[in-house]
Amino acid sequence: MKLKFNKVAKYLILSDLVFYTGWGLITPIFAIFILNNIQGGTIIIAGIASSIYWMLKSVLRVPIGIFLDNHKGEKDDYFFLVFGLLIAALVPFGYIFSKLPWHIYSLQTIYAIGMAMSLSGWAAIFTRHIDKGKEATEWGLDATSYGIGMGIAAAVGGLAVTKFGFNPVFIAVGIMGLIGVVLLLGIRNKIKGVFDGAHPFNLKEIFRGK
Repeated sequence: MKLKFNKVAKYLILSDLVFYTGWGLITPIFAIFILNNIQGGTIIIAGIASSIYWMLKSVLRVPIGIFLDNHKGEKDDYFFLVFGLLIAALVPFGYIFSKLPWHIYSLQTIYAIGMAMSLSGWAAIFTRHIDKGKEATEWGLDATSYGIGMGIAAAVGGLAVTKFGFNPVFIAVGIMGLIGVVLLLGIRNKIKGVFDGAHPFNLKEIFRGK
């Protein structure tokens, strides 16, 4: 069966695939990194780091969603999508220089903020541009693509860390994240209000809802 989707849906799914596959390289073994590379690293610290990310990201999703819904047009959605993902993509590079627990906690906080921004913008744009009659298929394809990518990456990440160490893997994760951000630029001309003669990221206009 041949699947044909609009350009926006394709690029959003492809960006997810690349970005989450990158993070799949380190997610299953992140606790081991904390135990081996962070001063005083313990399972408790690893648990707190994970909790900071999930709790903060979850708490921020609703207010960010309300903010985006209260601003007409897609310019704000696209801004949050791109810059949120960019923030998240830079976090793995920070892990390279982390030595203390508070370094990890700070990076997890930044990661949570970036992902809350990006996911809120992603959901708004994807929902608005999804092909009518293919809603379940396209949502399913997104979940399947990055789920398989993360599954494969989990095994590859373990092998890569064993052979090369954590730092090269963190660099690879960061690069894949940045590629995911670049892919989002491929839909900039499809997003209403982003390139309509005004500066694409005019913060005053975005926060005024113009």
